[in-house]
Amino acid sequence: MAFGPFLLLALMEGLVTAAVLALAAAGLSLVFGVMRVVNVAHGEFYMLGAVLAWAVTTMIPGPPALAFLAAVIIAPLLVAALAAAADGLILKRLNYDPEATIVATIGLLYILQQAALSLYGPNANPVTAPFEWRIQLPWFGYSGYKLFVVFAAGMVLLALWLFMNRTKAGLVMRATQVDRTTAQAFGINVDRVYMGTFALGAGLAALAGVLVVPIQQAQYLMGHDPLLLSFIVVIIGGLGSLRGTLIAALVIGLSDGVISMFFTPTLAKILATLLVAMVLVFRPQGLFGAKA
Repeated sequence: MAFGPFLLLALMEGLVTAAVLALAAAGLSLVFGVMRVVNVAHGEFYMLGAVLAWAVTTMIPGPPALAFLAAVIIAPLLVAALAAAADGLILKRLNYDPEATIVATIGLLYILQQAALSLYGPNANPVTAPFEWRIQLPWFGYSGYKLFVVFAAGMVLLALWLFMNRTKAGLVMRATQVDRTTAQAFGINVDRVYMGTFALGAGLAALAGVLVVPIQQAQYLMGHDPLLLSFIVVIIGGLGSLRGTLIAALVIGLSDGVISMFFTPTLAKILATLLVAMVLVFRPQGLFGAKA
């Protein structure tokens, strides 16, 4: 196969990575932007989405499409409920202090990881894709499910943008992001907003995990790379900027696909880290973030 088809394959794989990463990073960006909380456990919510997707699909008999649809609905809702409980029991009691919440979410990371290990086990398990359709190009065949992941992530991100910009709840979240004290003075229940934001961010990460698990395998340690890449995307794109998150995810995902295809995945991570360093030096607020 010539260079052109290899490049096309790398770009398609990178687009899938970018779609999943954009979903996970959008959740982290929301929490980081609205609550000013550095959620170190964000990758474990991604992992829980994948593990719960495996659990749901193994419990529901019938065609794979039906079981997977159930997993898409159930797993993010369960993870969002768990995140809401964690917010009320842990983060709220710490008054969302930035330093204390970092330590608390590190502890939450290990609790969730060890709970998954105890209940799920150390093995990596696959989830059957809801359909086996493939698109046949002149040079190679490509998974139709991977293209579906890109489409589904795009639709969810569009719905998130509409929610943040066209609904009263989104307006309340953005008002709280700008000034918590003024929002409270206008009667906004900031604690409820924070709980909903934390749950929404976790649910987006879990949905990303559900979508990716037919491509990868569910495993209790799978949250590390998404956490690192999500932080990279948020830093590059800008604090609380959905547009910046999407563009940064595309840059990181496509470059990861191309560099991993022609060189090594490690080099892709090194270059992404260097890009973060350059952004922090020359534009600390990110490419699309507002100045403090």
